[in-house]
Amino acid sequence: MKVEKCGTYHAKIEGCQLVKMPDGKSQFKVYFVSIIGRDNPSRTEWAHCGYSKESFVKDFQASGWEGVGFVTAFPHIIKVFRYSPKVEILQHVKAYDTKTRKPIGLDREDGFTEFACLAEALLANDEFIAWAKAQSVKEYMDFISKIDDAPVACNSKLKAYWEQDQ
Repeated sequence: MKVEKCGTYHAKIEGCQLVKMPDGKSQFKVYFVSIIGRDNPSRTEWAHCGYSKESFVKDFQASGWEGVGFVTAFPHIIKVFRYSPKVEILQHVKAYDTKTRKPIGLDREDGFTEFACLAEALLANDEFIAWAKAQSVKEYMDFISKIDDAPVACNSKLKAYWEQDQ
């Protein structure tokens, strides 16, 4: 296996907004997330991307999404997590370019599928636990994760491990 160099990662969750969709039933919690400290903040930080959170919400409402769930909205990618309409104990996820809304595939090397970065995984954990405990959709939607900081201490440990002599 070839392990490649990984960029630094420090995510900040900058708030959450409940977004009710035009169909009157569908609703999503939108978590706004920035990755700070990278070379190109206009790509990874809401404060520098030239696209407002308010504009994102308006565009998201117009997108026609159906269901109940949450969204991780980064300036460069969004992932929509919804509870499966066929088996509500499952989360479905789709990724899109934040500005163009073009789908981004989550297929990765060796037949794997990307699940999540750290911020998405932490939020998915909190959200799934809240979903499991809730007695109603309203109770679930009232829950907002308190996760606000997601730093990775070392982004080169896998590469160092893989390249060390046995």
